[in-house]
Amino acid sequence: MNFKKDEDTDELGALMNLDHSAVLQEARIFNQTPIRPRHSRLLLAKILFLLYRGDSMPTTEATNLFFSITKLFQCKDMSLRQMVYLTIKELSTISEDVIMVTSSLMKDMQPKSEITYRANAIRALCKIVDPSMLPGIERFIKSAIVEKTPAIASAALVSSLHLFGEAKDVVRRWANEVNEALNGKAISQGPSFFGGSNPNQVVSTSNIVQYHAIGLLYAIRQHDRMAVLKLVQGFSGQNKSSSWMGGSGATLRSNMAYVMLVRYAVRVMENDPSLVPQLHVLLEEWIRHRSDMVSLEAARAMCQLRDVTAKQLTGAVNALQVFLSSPRPTVRFAAIRTLNTLARTHPEAVQPCNVDMEGLITDSNRSVATFAITTLLKTGNEASVDRLMKQMQGFMTEISDEFKTIVAEAVRSLCRKFPGKHSVFLAFLSGVLRDEGGYDFKRSAIEAIVDLAKHVPECNEAALAHLCEFIEDCEFTKLSVRVLHFLGEEGPHTARPSMYIRHIYNRVVLENAVVRAAAVSALAKFGAAAVADPSLQRSVRVLLQRCLEDREDEVRDRAAWALRMAGGERTRDKYVRDDSTFALAVLERKLVEYCADSGAAARGRFSFDSVPRISRAQEEETRARTRLETMDAVLTGSAISAPSASKSATATSEPGTPAAASAGFADVYEQQAQYVSKLNAIPELAAFGAQPLVSSQRAVDLTEAETEYVVRCVKHVYEAHIVFQFDVTNTIPEQVVEQVEVAMEPEDDISDVLQPVVVVPIPELRCDEPGTAYVAFERVDMDTFPSAAFACTLKFVVKECDPATGEPEEGDEGFEDEYSLEAVDLGAGDFMQASYLPDSHALWETLGADAECVETFALANFDSIAECVARVAELLGMCPLEGALTPKSKAAHQAVFTGKWMGTTKTVARTRMTYQKGTGVTMELAVRSEDQGVSELVVSAIA
Repeated sequence: MNFKKDEDTDELGALMNLDHSAVLQEARIFNQTPIRPRHSRLLLAKILFLLYRGDSMPTTEATNLFFSITKLFQCKDMSLRQMVYLTIKELSTISEDVIMVTSSLMKDMQPKSEITYRANAIRALCKIVDPSMLPGIERFIKSAIVEKTPAIASAALVSSLHLFGEAKDVVRRWANEVNEALNGKAISQGPSFFGGSNPNQVVSTSNIVQYHAIGLLYAIRQHDRMAVLKLVQGFSGQNKSSSWMGGSGATLRSNMAYVMLVRYAVRVMENDPSLVPQLHVLLEEWIRHRSDMVSLEAARAMCQLRDVTAKQLTGAVNALQVFLSSPRPTVRFAAIRTLNTLARTHPEAVQPCNVDMEGLITDSNRSVATFAITTLLKTGNEASVDRLMKQMQGFMTEISDEFKTIVAEAVRSLCRKFPGKHSVFLAFLSGVLRDEGGYDFKRSAIEAIVDLAKHVPECNEAALAHLCEFIEDCEFTKLSVRVLHFLGEEGPHTARPSMYIRHIYNRVVLENAVVRAAAVSALAKFGAAAVADPSLQRSVRVLLQRCLEDREDEVRDRAAWALRMAGGERTRDKYVRDDSTFALAVLERKLVEYCADSGAAARGRFSFDSVPRISRAQEEETRARTRLETMDAVLTGSAISAPSASKSATATSEPGTPAAASAGFADVYEQQAQYVSKLNAIPELAAFGAQPLVSSQRAVDLTEAETEYVVRCVKHVYEAHIVFQFDVTNTIPEQVVEQVEVAMEPEDDISDVLQPVVVVPIPELRCDEPGTAYVAFERVDMDTFPSAAFACTLKFVVKECDPATGEPEEGDEGFEDEYSLEAVDLGAGDFMQASYLPDSHALWETLGADAECVETFALANFDSIAECVARVAELLGMCPLEGALTPKSKAAHQAVFTGKWMGTTKTVARTRMTYQKGTGVTMELAVRSEDQGVSELVVSAIA
C-alpha cells in the first residue's frame, strides 16, 4: 500500500476531512485473516479521532464496532494492542455488553504477559467494569496496587481513583494496600497474584507510585480530619513512630507527592484554625526542602493563608527571593508570580526583594519581566515611579496583549496610590494607546485614564484631551462608545466644554451608526448640563437638529429625544441629569419572570416600580470589585486551581466596613431575589405575599464559625408577617441531624404585637450540607413596629452515621438534643429597605421640616468616626450615599442615608459627627420622611 504524503495536504488536514461513514466501512478489515497490524492501527487512530472530535455514534453501530475490535486481541503486536486498549476505553461508554471483553483483559493481566499489556489491561478493565461486579476483581486490583513493577502499581492506583466516585465502599477497603504502596512496604498476605512469592520484597521504588498513592489515600480519608492530619504529619518529619503510618521508616521520595502533602496541610488549616500554629511549622520546614517544586508550593501556600502576618511570611519571601536568581526560567516565573500576588495584600513584606526584581526587568523571558515590573509598581515608592515607567516603555512592544493588559491594570492601581505622578502615568498610557494592541489591552489603558480623570482633578482636562485624540483613530467601536460616554459626563463641567463638542461632532460625521448614536447622547448631556451657558445650549441644539437628517433610525430618534428633553428644567433633571440606574441583575430577572408568566400581560404592563435603583457610584464599585477578582484570577491562576482569595475576603468582610457595604448594597437585590424564590417554594410562607417588603441586608451569625453547628439568621418583613430564616450547617461528620428547628422565645411579653404562626423545620441535615429552617410571626397590631430580643435554641434529633457515606446507621432511632444560639434582635432598622433615592438634596427639601425629627447622641464607646458611621448605617438599615462610609477627616464627618420604610415610605437621614479623644463621638441625627411617625421610629433605632 502506498502511504505517500500528498504535498498539498498535511496530516492534520487529512484527519479533519475524515468521513464518518467511510471510516466505519473500512473497519471491516478487523474481521480479515491474517490481521494487518499497521493498517488496523491507523484505522483505530481514525476512529479515536472521530470520537475526540465529537462525532456521535449510535449504540448499535458502536457495539458492532466494539466487538469487531476485540478480534484484534489475536494479534501480538504491541503497538496495535495499545491502540486496542485505548479504543475499547472510549467505546465502552456508548456500547452495550462491553463486559464480554473481561476475559480477554484478564488474560492480559497474567504474570507472563508483557508489562505494557498488564498495565493497560488494568486501566481498560476498570473503565468498563460495572461497580456491582467490582468485588469479583477486587483481589486482582489489590495485588496490582502493591506490585513491584511501577507501571502496574501506578495503573492500579489511578484506576482505583477513577472508580472511587462510583464505588466508594469497595475502594475504601483497599486502604491498607494503598498505604503499603505509599510507604514502600512489602505485602504481608502471601504470594502476589502477579507473580513472586517473597513476602519481603520491596513493592515499589518508583516516585510516581507514591504520588498516585497519596492522592488515592487522601480521597479515601478526606472526610476524616484526624486521618488527614496524621497523613500530613506522618510524612513531615513529625510523629516518626506513628504505628498508623506503618512504622518509623515512612518517607516520601516523590516531590510531586510532597506538593500534594502541602495542599492537604493547607486544607486542614482552613478546616480547623486551631491547627494553624502547628502546621505553620510544617510549611516552614517544606519551604526549606531540597526540591524547588516543593519549596515553591510551600511558599505559595504560606503567602495565600488567611490572616498571615508579615513575620510569618519572612521565610517564604526569603525563599522566593533566592528563586528569583535561579537559572531556570520556570522557577523565576513561579517565584515572581507568587510575589506579585502577595504584593496585593502585603506590599511591605515584598519590599526586601525589590533589588532582585529590578534585575529581572531585563530578563530574556518577557513574562518574568512583566511580572517584575508590575510587582515593583506595587511595592515601590513614589521616587521610583519615573524610572520604572521609562523601563516599561522599552519592552511594551515585545510582550503579548495578555501581559500588556496586566501592566495596564497595574498602572491603573498605581494611579490612585501616587496621584502626584499623574503626568508620568498619562504620558505612558497615551503612548501605549498609539501602539498596536488588542481590544482588552486598549480597554485597560482607557479605563486607567478614566480613573485618573475621575480621581485626580489636576489632570482631568489633560486626560480628556488624550481620550479625544484616541477616538479620532479608534478601530474598536465599543471603546469609542465608552470614551464618548465619559466625555458626555465630564466634558460639560470643564472650563472649555466647546473644545470637546468639536471632537464629539466629528464622530457624528465620520463614524458608523453605533458611534454616531453614542455621540448624539454625549451632545445631549452637554446641552442639558446645569452649568451650560445659553450660547452653548443653542449651539448644541443646532448640531442635534442636523442629526435629525441622519440615515440611521437610532441616531435620529436619539437626536429627537435630546431636543425634546431640552424643553424644561424639570424634564432634564428627571431624564438626563438623574444619577441613578436600575439594578440590572434584578431587572433581567423581573423581565424573564414577566415573559415566562402567560397571564402577566393580561394583568397589566410591566412595572418598573418593582425594580430597585442604585447609584452610579454603587454600580462602579460593583464593577471595580469584579475587575479586581478577575485580575486576581489572571495573576494567581485561582480560577483554575484554588478558590479566589478575593472572594474569601469578601465573604469574611466585617459587617459595617466600607468593603462590606459596597459589596452588600450593590448586590443585595440579587441576593434578595434568591431569598424570594426560596420563600415562595414553601406554601405556608408563599401565602404571606409575592415577596417580602424588606429583607435583611446581611445575615447575622448566631454561632462561632468553628462550632459544631453554624447558624445564621436573615429577617424578612411582609405586610402582616415577619419571617426569620435560619441557615444551619452541621459540621460533625459522625452525625446526621433530623427535624431541625429553631425555638424562639421573646425576652419581653410582646404577645399583643406578634404571635407565632408557622415553624418550618429541616427534615434532614448531613455534614457540610446547609439547610434552612423558618419561624414566622404574625403582626397583631399593624400600627406598631416592635423592637424585641428573642432567645433562640436549636432543637433536633441526632443519629450516628458513617462519616464516609453520611448514611445513618440502620435501626438508630436517635435522641433529641438542643444547642443554644445567640439572641436575635428585631429593631426599627429591620423595617427599612436600603434603597438608593436619586437627588437626595431635592428630596430632603421636598419632604420639608414638618416631618423632621432631630436628636443628638453622645457615643462614647467609639474610638473613631469611621467605626461609628459604619455602626450607624447598620442600625438604620439604610443605603449610605457616596462617601458616607469613608470619612476624609478624623475630627468631623457628614453622611447621608436614604431608604424606604416598609418598602414604600421615602426616608432621608443626615448625620453630623465630631470626634474628640476621651469623649468619643458626638452625633446629630436628622431624619425626614413622608410620615412623621417613621422619622421618629428611625431616630429610635439609635436610641
